[in-house]
Amino acid sequence: MRTLLSLTGADPADFLQGLVTNDLDKLAGDGILYAALLTPQGKLVADFFLVARGEELLIDVDESLAPALFQRLTMYKLRRKITIAESPLKVFCGTGTPPEGALPDPRHPALGWRLYGDKAGDDGTDWAALRVAHLVPETGVELTPETYILEAGFERLHGVDFRKGCYVGQEVTARMKHKTELRKGLARVAVEGDAAPGTEITSDGRPVGQLHTVAGGEGIAYLRFDRAEGGMQAGEARLRLIPGS
Repeated sequence: MRTLLSLTGADPADFLQGLVTNDLDKLAGDGILYAALLTPQGKLVADFFLVARGEELLIDVDESLAPALFQRLTMYKLRRKITIAESPLKVFCGTGTPPEGALPDPRHPALGWRLYGDKAGDDGTDWAALRVAHLVPETGVELTPETYILEAGFERLHGVDFRKGCYVGQEVTARMKHKTELRKGLARVAVEGDAAPGTEITSDGRPVGQLHTVAGGEGIAYLRFDRAEGGMQAGEARLRLIPGS
């Protein structure tokens, strides 16, 4: 389920511009962006969609993260004349023909559209299979408070902008982008056999990472890349890195 937070008042886009990972100038009217709020240490607080509706900004966030996000934004607001409140609107998602007023999911074209109105839920799409096929992490599964967003593919998912000004956690994120090669991160794996999400992945007895979402003989895994070559094991299942993932 999703929660919508409504920001109104004295230029809420300017308020968020110095906090979140994406560039709100891209909204350009009634648009949508994917972004995140980080800790000063560069770890994930929450990922969300930003939706422009006239002078109002909506934050479309997983309901489990909404209270902490509301608290964090209230802390950053200080004396700014910004009002933050829960919106009565709901989110409906799908991958078929988009209804009037729907906005395209900015992470990947295959993820369809999001509609903000009086209806909640989705059109029955197999989201797990779709996420595995396109390596799209989900809040509470692949995305946790320990996540560094570049390891989770936020650049590929259009969730971070490296040309905008400073934001919370920007220094760590920029360092990972420009000064280091990622040694860990999410990748697609072929899964032969049964393994539950959360199962540890090993190779020759050494820990490699953790298996997350599984669908249709493939899965999303968090891997240490230097140990992910060749065969891997997760419980009773055999795993293999899918090239190009």
